[in-house]
Amino acid sequence: MLKPALSFVLVGLLAQIPQANAQVTPSAPSAQPSALPGGARPGATLPGGVVVPGNAQPGRAGQPGVTVPGSNRGTTPANVPANGQNQTGRGANGTLTPQGANGQTPGTADGNGQADGIAPEQQAADEPKTQEEAIEDGYQAARRREREQLRQKLFGYEIFNNSNNQNPFQPSTTIATPRNYVVGPGDALNILLYGYTEADFSQTVSNEGYVYFKQNSGIGPVSVLGLTVEAAKARIANRLSTKFVGLKNSQYGAQNTYLEVTLGAVRSIRVSVLGEAFKPGTYVLSSLSTAMNAIYQAGGPDVLGSYRRVSLIRNNRVLTTLDLYDYLLTGVQRNDVRLQDGDIIRFGKYVSRVEITGTVNRNNIFEMLPGETMDRLLFYAGDFAANAYKNRVKVTRLTDRERKVIDVTQDQYKTFVMQDGDIVNVEQLLDRFENQVTVQGAVFRPGRYSLDQNKTLRQLINNAEGLKGDAFTGRVQIVRTREDLAVENLSVNLADILNGSAADIPLQREDQIIVTSKFELAEGASVSIQGEVNQPSEGFQYVANMTLEDLILRAGGLRESAASAQIEVIRRKKDVDVTSTNASVADAYRFNVDRDLSIKATDSKFLLQPFDQVIVRRSPNYQVQTYARVEGEVLLPGQYPIVRKDQKVSDLVSAAGGLSPFAYVEGATLIRTVKLSDDELALRQRSVEELSDDSRKGVVQIEDVSTTKTESIGINLQKILQNPGSSEDILLLEGDLLRIPKRLETVRLQGELMLPTTVKYRPGQTFQDYVAQAGGFTDRSQRRKSFVVYANGSVDRTRKFMFFNVYPRVEPGSEIIVPKKTGVPLTPQQILASTAGTISSLLSVIGLIIALTRVAP
Repeated sequence: MLKPALSFVLVGLLAQIPQANAQVTPSAPSAQPSALPGGARPGATLPGGVVVPGNAQPGRAGQPGVTVPGSNRGTTPANVPANGQNQTGRGANGTLTPQGANGQTPGTADGNGQADGIAPEQQAADEPKTQEEAIEDGYQAARRREREQLRQKLFGYEIFNNSNNQNPFQPSTTIATPRNYVVGPGDALNILLYGYTEADFSQTVSNEGYVYFKQNSGIGPVSVLGLTVEAAKARIANRLSTKFVGLKNSQYGAQNTYLEVTLGAVRSIRVSVLGEAFKPGTYVLSSLSTAMNAIYQAGGPDVLGSYRRVSLIRNNRVLTTLDLYDYLLTGVQRNDVRLQDGDIIRFGKYVSRVEITGTVNRNNIFEMLPGETMDRLLFYAGDFAANAYKNRVKVTRLTDRERKVIDVTQDQYKTFVMQDGDIVNVEQLLDRFENQVTVQGAVFRPGRYSLDQNKTLRQLINNAEGLKGDAFTGRVQIVRTREDLAVENLSVNLADILNGSAADIPLQREDQIIVTSKFELAEGASVSIQGEVNQPSEGFQYVANMTLEDLILRAGGLRESAASAQIEVIRRKKDVDVTSTNASVADAYRFNVDRDLSIKATDSKFLLQPFDQVIVRRSPNYQVQTYARVEGEVLLPGQYPIVRKDQKVSDLVSAAGGLSPFAYVEGATLIRTVKLSDDELALRQRSVEELSDDSRKGVVQIEDVSTTKTESIGINLQKILQNPGSSEDILLLEGDLLRIPKRLETVRLQGELMLPTTVKYRPGQTFQDYVAQAGGFTDRSQRRKSFVVYANGSVDRTRKFMFFNVYPRVEPGSEIIVPKKTGVPLTPQQILASTAGTISSLLSVIGLIIALTRVAP
């Protein structure tokens, strides 16, 4: 039980370790028995000179999706057979080749050899995890995240491990033949003779290092193994000269045949990358490849690998040492020699690492060689950023017991030697100005100025191009920040300083000078005009010397309906007697303004003051022409003007030429458009809603009330024409429509009837006769609520006399409407119970009356 608890605590502690000081310990080699040929264990040498890395997971070669020994992160494809190790990563000579050797990108694995592509739950899907295993998986996942975060911070990691680059940094195969190229088995040599004799002996160097000259030349094989191209050309020319004498100057004559030896197709070589590499293993490369090509194929150094000391080993000795920083920072490929078959590139452990943060161009972890100073570290970091504080940097250093902070000044950068684990922090400049003063307000050039050239207030005002005309110089504010960062206000009379009657004020850093405008000290003044003008407004800006005519002109002039002799100006008072009950609170002035608005001697010359209100009233004699219309059975239907205020319906009929022979006078209707204000509309809507529930058993249809509504007015045109000008004769209004229909001979029946329909009007028939023609009433008909709408728009309802319904008369063009009951009809049981209750009550009353009769004397 103790081990899981300790493991859980360890995971938590590792998650809190600062990334900058993270020390990653490589995993221990696996203790499982090896399944490599001959039982080789990690670290052993396989046939072909390949060393098995110690952190690879053995025993799983040949299985799909499993790490191949010899590569930290290589995985075999899923379609490779599992029974045959030569098919899962062995080359022709028995060496193990990672999946990246032929151009494919190998997989990646963590520090203990476990491939990232293999989830733990896939390895043991059928076995439930114990608590110890779950804690161990969490610990391993935390270590993987920690290592990956450290890799991302290492300088140069993204160059060698950029997933966007496909087959990066491959050697060029189209270059001219290098003269120092060493020929080996597999190289294709272009051997051409030209001149007096022409022949082509191009061929591939054999595995033993020979080239053969056939065609009955008698020369035989020539060994070119280990020779440069120049040396091979000389040897081949020496051998061919025995057959082709023209290749040399001799007793037979001058040279007349020439030899050219160049490379055709280059051979492949195998190079091993070992040590702290990101993807160690054996790689198949072009013979033109250099050490940098192999380093890129291997992904560069791993977490513990060194960028500064990369060894190239040839024939069991170190041929050269590469410093990758030279290439990454300057592009110089120093000691980048061409590889040969069997070369070994070994990454050792890093020398020392230093992290730099803050305002530098590169925030990374850099590897430092012994004796390198702060100045060199700043070069690696791309030097200071523009806003960096360069005079001092802070170094956090690890001692044998604890940490300490060292302040390194600028003069110590070239002598301060860096140590492993140092953390350098470069701070920013202070967010303040050392010589800034500010002026704002009523000056021509407000803004920030230098205190060096503006030491006094007068100098600053002059450099700001002086004061504007609206500047209020009687009180200018200087907002000053003191040394304790408290802010104080200084008020000065700038007018006295400028005319020399007061001493000039010396300025200090961060002073703010505020020059107020006179307009900011006054309330914004305006004048308004309303009424019969073309562009009335409540907010014309007031300007000095504005007259009444000027304001009317800005409002677009007077309308035709304006009463120019009745223009009023209302002016507020500033000295109202608040103790008086009849005190005047405003003054009213009345003027007669000429419509011409041109300047003449008769102008009012009345000067407006701020907040004056001008009212242009409508002339009482101005009337807009109005019209009424007549339609239907008249001789001249159409639109007619209302020429008199007392013009009536009879006048409209007379103007239309009178009635036609087919006019149905009783059906004449006057249609009028009624306009309601918002207040009238709200009051009417409320009244209709309150009265809509007046009937308990009937349904009331409520019309939508709007500001403009067309209504039909029932008139008696026959009486109007018989007695024009009588009380029946209605005055006409604008938009009235008199509609006189043709003689009607039908009656329409609507509502709760058996068969609502339209029937012919027959004189002498009653209301009930017409209802009978529609099938009669239904069980849900409200007979006593029936009504008739006549052709002229008037309505007559059914009345009640004792126990009888008195129905209205029916005329041509009428419409009979029978409402529908809204209550639920009674069932026979309810009717019986109600009848029994009524009879019982009636018998009780009769018995009471009899009893009272007997008691009476």
